[in-house]
Amino acid sequence: MFKIGMFTSGYQRNNIEDMFIDARRFGYDYIELWGGRPHAYAPDLADGDIDEIIRLRDKYGVPITGFCPEHNAYPYNFMIGSERQREDAVRYLKVCLDQAKALGSDFMLISPAHAGYETTYVQMHDRLYRTVEDLAAYAKNVGVKLVVETLTPEESNCFKNADDLLDLFEHVDNDYLYGMMDIVVPFIQQEQMTSYFTLLGDKLYHLHIPDSNGVDATHLVPGEGVTPYKELLQEIRDLPYERTATIELVTNYLSEPRLYSRRSIDNVRAMLDE
Repeated sequence: MFKIGMFTSGYQRNNIEDMFIDARRFGYDYIELWGGRPHAYAPDLADGDIDEIIRLRDKYGVPITGFCPEHNAYPYNFMIGSERQREDAVRYLKVCLDQAKALGSDFMLISPAHAGYETTYVQMHDRLYRTVEDLAAYAKNVGVKLVVETLTPEESNCFKNADDLLDLFEHVDNDYLYGMMDIVVPFIQQEQMTSYFTLLGDKLYHLHIPDSNGVDATHLVPGEGVTPYKELLQEIRDLPYERTATIELVTNYLSEPRLYSRRSIDNVRAMLDE
């Protein structure tokens, strides 16, 4: 059976302790820590803020299994802009890897975002391969797995499906480099979700399991969208998939994160038990 995690982006307007309290109260197996201000921006962690997060992790006994630094546009996106800007993004993500290690995280997530409208595939791939090769080598040295996420077409024009992950693995050979699936991404593109499992095999290391409206990148509470959600969960359970699956609620539920965090894991558990 896979482990179920809480994504903390939805708690960005709350006190940092709330997300640890709720993860424990609601029975999440782990936290996937969102690396943005005010709670866990990597340069702030490196300047000493990490001590409070580690204290809370240990106080509530909730592991930080994944670290997801903010880097899709604001201000970092390693796929767009000048070479200097790419190098700056890589330096930032190496700081993030250092902090992921210090947090005790098993993996850190990156996602190749939009590369610009007039960028050719040759240019995109050259930039992608160089960047991921550099980061994966650093991740291996640090001892934190680097997990790469595909995105929806509104978020990226260069990295959108399981084949893109396979292509990346062919060009960057590193045993600390893995892929993941956010189920919204294949669902809105009419890509078969279970193909990620058959195509990627052991290289599929992690999942995001929000529900979808079937139209865009919106992430919904499990069971409240149009995904055949119960059936998909049961397929994943029966494979069996025994790694991690985070209920990634981002900004839709900022006003009441604890209510929707509770509802989300209750819904998932109920569907898995049916």
